[in-house]
Amino acid sequence: MLHLRVAEPMRECEYSQISTRSSTPMETPYKKRTPKRRKWQAFPGRNKFYCNGRIMMARQTGVFYLTLVLILITSGLFFAFDCPFLSMQITPAIPVIGGVLFVFVLGTLFRTSFSDPGVLPRATPDEAADLERQIDVANGSSSGYRSPPRTREVVINGQTVKLKYCFTCKIFRPPRASHCSLCDNCVERFDHHCPWVGNCVGKRNYRFFYMFILSLSFLTIFIFAFVITHVILRSHRYGFLNTLKDSPASVLEVVVCFFSVWSIVGLSGFHTYLISSNQTTNEDIKGSWSSKRGKGNYNPYSYGNIFTNCCAALCGPLPPSLIDRRGFVQSDTPQPLPPTNGITMYGSTQSQSHMAAATPLLQSEPVILTDEAFLPGRTSLGGPCSGALPLGGHPTPPTSTPKLSCDNDMLPFRNEQSNGLRHHHTDGGHHHFLTPEEAPSPPGMLPCGSPLGHSHTIQGFYNPASQDSLHEDSVRGLVKLSSV
Repeated sequence: MLHLRVAEPMRECEYSQISTRSSTPMETPYKKRTPKRRKWQAFPGRNKFYCNGRIMMARQTGVFYLTLVLILITSGLFFAFDCPFLSMQITPAIPVIGGVLFVFVLGTLFRTSFSDPGVLPRATPDEAADLERQIDVANGSSSGYRSPPRTREVVINGQTVKLKYCFTCKIFRPPRASHCSLCDNCVERFDHHCPWVGNCVGKRNYRFFYMFILSLSFLTIFIFAFVITHVILRSHRYGFLNTLKDSPASVLEVVVCFFSVWSIVGLSGFHTYLISSNQTTNEDIKGSWSSKRGKGNYNPYSYGNIFTNCCAALCGPLPPSLIDRRGFVQSDTPQPLPPTNGITMYGSTQSQSHMAAATPLLQSEPVILTDEAFLPGRTSLGGPCSGALPLGGHPTPPTSTPKLSCDNDMLPFRNEQSNGLRHHHTDGGHHHFLTPEEAPSPPGMLPCGSPLGHSHTIQGFYNPASQDSLHEDSVRGLVKLSSV
């Protein structure tokens, strides 16, 4: 017969909540929430991004700021010192026309400098590996040898065009594309890298670049012409030397415009020729469609008409960006969270806020089992282990866990007829333990301050009605441990 001996009557009952978050294989690991990153933050090229990826520029932007300062200073001096005199002596339309040209120049400059020029996305590792296999098959090599140069040929309007392989981007560049060494990107319909605008000039911003240099040419000529007019008119009244002393800003404007107008107007004329023949600066410098390469060499992209070529370059639809700068980077594999404490629960679920699904267990005084209760051939769990560690020797929850104390009036007493875990005895003295399937729902609570006495029923669990399924899993784990 099982004799239970209580070392000391229980003076106090406490219920501690145990966290159900666990790192056991029985539970699904928590996924670590990493902050989402934008694609511009992981962009592989040498570019600068501003305004959360909305503005894209080259890394070397010093010359761009010089361009901006020269335009602002020259135009500002013109509007401050020349326009008042010209509007009164000639016509008020002069500052209006100058203001429209100034706004248009700044707008096209910012549009060229802050936009994506047509960067081609780099190949993913899977795409690059598949392309390498295709190259090996095309070269007739299975040992990894690749015969240079790596090119492909396509026919465009009867003209054979070679597609070169980019070892940085791991792609075959489309026709008219080239890799910019400064930005480290392959740019579609690459024209050139312009440090004055701080960006590459390609398919998506070429029209704005052309309108910028063309409008800047008009603005420079406009300011230069009317500053000279201002100086001449004032010199008739006050003399030439007195005019130069009275308006030194006009002298500065004339000097800046005189040295810049030639390069700006010449650049505008050169790009007008390129647009009329539907060429790029890169193709013209290399002589890709020059007749010197052969009699049958011609530009397959030209429409054969100057007006059509200009309309195609300036009025055609603007292609979308291919790099999706403001999109989110997709994480490959979620990282599991490390366990928060050393407490494990068998068959438990993930806890929500404030451990709403935690299982409270009764913490009582140690229950000592006599030698008659020990199983033959098995190690005893007598002493404090039988009562203090009801879950098979797991550590006690942290002291910071909220506890609930009880009084004698609050805990109902469940007698021996309750559906508890029973330790049955047979006539032969053998012990029979209930299997997990035979185990009933957890019993009620013990009364505070009352000893256990001599009973065949071990009662020490609290049974909240809202957590039946969770308690049943905990009891089954207890029964499994007790049978070991």
